[in-house]
Amino acid sequence: MKIFCCFFLFTATVGILLADPVHVLVWDERQPRQSEAYDNFLGNEIAQRLAAKGSELELRSVALDDPEQGLIEADLKWADVLIWWGHARHSDLTIENSMRVLDRVLTGKLDLITLHSAHWSRPFVAAMNWRTEQDAREQFAQSHPDQTGVFTFIDPPKERTVPLHGSVITPAYFAWKKIKKNYDVAVHLPWCCFPDYRPDGKSGTLKLMSADHPIAAGLPATLIVPQTEMYNEPFHVPAPDEVIFEETWELGERFRSGMIWEIGQGKVFYFRPGHETYPIFKQPEIIQILANASLWLGQD
Repeated sequence: MKIFCCFFLFTATVGILLADPVHVLVWDERQPRQSEAYDNFLGNEIAQRLAAKGSELELRSVALDDPEQGLIEADLKWADVLIWWGHARHSDLTIENSMRVLDRVLTGKLDLITLHSAHWSRPFVAAMNWRTEQDAREQFAQSHPDQTGVFTFIDPPKERTVPLHGSVITPAYFAWKKIKKNYDVAVHLPWCCFPDYRPDGKSGTLKLMSADHPIAAGLPATLIVPQTEMYNEPFHVPAPDEVIFEETWELGERFRSGMIWEIGQGKVFYFRPGHETYPIFKQPEIIQILANASLWLGQD
């Protein structure tokens, strides 16, 4: 593993001489099941393939079991973009470390790309909660200017539970008049999940919804992901600012599979295709999407 890391640092040094590269930090929990599809962990695979795209991107690959859970201050300060893969060990990341990531996004020092099951990662959930709170305050201010709202923000019933079909879609906003110009506002924070998933490895079809967006550069209007896990709407997240991809499956499911949110002065891009036991991140088009996203976010 030390040899692997040195390779990327050498590539990075050359890149600095040739251009001003975007610094991309790839974070991976490195779950053992990744060996079913990747010889050297999923995050390392992504980093290696992105590094091969050329000197515009400078890569470092880190892991949950590294010092400071892979989030040492020097790497966070170095990074323009953080790509996040997590699945089975979300709770192992400390709240403190997740807030360190969010703080850098809010101040515009970092943009975040979350992949597949990282919809439940603590940095993504923290970003979605922050956006929900801002949206709720803006909604109240627009509908009740010059009036006072007392806000209560309500967490989902339990971390990493699945909302059933028919549940109220979160985030959900409720406001009522208390007395005179005083109002109470209750906001149910987003579940950051969806009612259906199917890890059967069936193919999915990824369709461009915003063909002119830089993240879509060089891609066909539709592309097939030969093996993937299915997620089905509704996805309980705040309304995104942009939807770049929609994914569908032959049984009729659909999902907004590429979404962007403004989070303070930074951005979060959620990209859905995945599952650690399928070779999705060996597919050239998928790597192109991550390269496009990294360049667009890092140069913004």
